[in-house]
Amino acid sequence: MAVINRLLLLALALASGFLQAAVLPDERIDVLYHGYDGGGAEINGPSILVRKNLGASVSVAANYYVDMVSSASIDVQATASPYSEERKENGISGQYLVDRSTISLGYTRSKENDYDASTYTFGIDQSFFGDLTTLGFGVSFGEDVVGQNTDPTYERNLERRKYSFNASQIVTKNLLASLSFDSVSDQCLDLTQDESCLNNPYRSVRYLSGTGGYLYQSELYPHTRNSDALGLRAIYYLPYRASVRAEVRQFSDSWGVDADNFELRYLHPYREQWLFEVKYRMYKQTGADFYSDLFPYRDAQNFLARDKELSPFSSTTIGLGVTYKVPAGFIPWFEKSTVNLNWDKFDIDYDDFRDARVSPTDYAAGEEPLYSLQADVIRFYLSFWF
Repeated sequence: MAVINRLLLLALALASGFLQAAVLPDERIDVLYHGYDGGGAEINGPSILVRKNLGASVSVAANYYVDMVSSASIDVQATASPYSEERKENGISGQYLVDRSTISLGYTRSKENDYDASTYTFGIDQSFFGDLTTLGFGVSFGEDVVGQNTDPTYERNLERRKYSFNASQIVTKNLLASLSFDSVSDQCLDLTQDESCLNNPYRSVRYLSGTGGYLYQSELYPHTRNSDALGLRAIYYLPYRASVRAEVRQFSDSWGVDADNFELRYLHPYREQWLFEVKYRMYKQTGADFYSDLFPYRDAQNFLARDKELSPFSSTTIGLGVTYKVPAGFIPWFEKSTVNLNWDKFDIDYDDFRDARVSPTDYAAGEEPLYSLQADVIRFYLSFWF
C-alpha cells in the first residue's frame, strides 16, 4: 500500500505553502474527506485537524486521519487474494514563537493490522532582513514495526531519519522563491541476510521456470536506503489577484532510483467568494539496480524486487480545485469558513512492468503487455476559522 499512500500524501502535500515569517498559524478546524480510486484499489476516509493558539506565543494542533482500504491491485490479483483493512493515524504538534523564530515539535502514531509507525519531529524557522528571508531546519525520527497477517511471528523493526533544510526569499513584491533539501535514511534493525523490512512482505518476484513459464519467490531488499531530494519553488502574484506557482524537484537514492518532477499551478479568484485552481505535473524515474520484471532463474542475485514503484516509469497529473468562501456570519461562532473541493487525475505508464494477469497461453513469459495505471484522488474539506 506504500504507493497508494504516497499518492494520497502527495496530493495533500501539494497544497502546502512556502515558509513564512515568524507568526503563529490561524486558529481553525479542518474537516476532510479523501478518496482514492485506481489500479484496483479504493481508499477513503475522514480527517479532522484542530489548531488552537495559547496566548501570543504558543500554537497547538491535533489531527485524526483514517484510511479504509479495499484492494485488488495488480500485485494482489497476480499472487494473493483481495483484502480490506483500516489504518488510523493520530498526531499532535506545537509551535513556540520567540521573536523572529518558530520552534516546532510533533508526534504522529499510525496503526494498522500489520504495520505500526511512530514519528517524532523537531524544527526551527528563523526570519531575517525584515522578514524578507526565512531559513528553516527540521529533523524527524521514526520507529516502525512491520508485521504480516499470515504469520503472527513475523516482525521487522525499521528506523527512519529525515533531515530537512528550507530557505525562502521575497525577491520582489510579486515574486517569492523557496529552496528545499531533504535527506532521508531508512535502516532495518537486527535482521539476517535473508530477511527484509523495506519491502512489502506480501509481494513476490517472478523468475523463468525453464519450461517456458515462470514461478514466484519472495522479494529481498537491502537493509538500508538513503535518499536526497532538492526542490525549487516559486510563486508569482499577478495584478488581478491571481498567481502562478512552479516547482522543480530532483530525487536520487542509494538503490539507483533517479527522479525528476515538474509542476505548474494557476490560481484564479472570481469575485470575492471563489478561487479556482488548475494544476499540471510531470514525473519520471529510473528503476532500482536490483529491480526486474522477470528474473532469469531463482535467486538470480543478492537482492530481488518486482515492486512497480521501483521500476522505470513516468506519470502525469492533471488537477482541478475550487474554494468557496462562505459569507461572514452565515455559520455562527466562526469568523470565516470555506468549502473546498480538489480532484487529481493520475496517469502512470510503466516502462518495464508487465501485466502478469494475462493468460500464459496468449503471451510468453516476459512478453506480456506493459502495465499502466489511472487513478483519481478527491479531497473535499471544510475549514473554519475561530
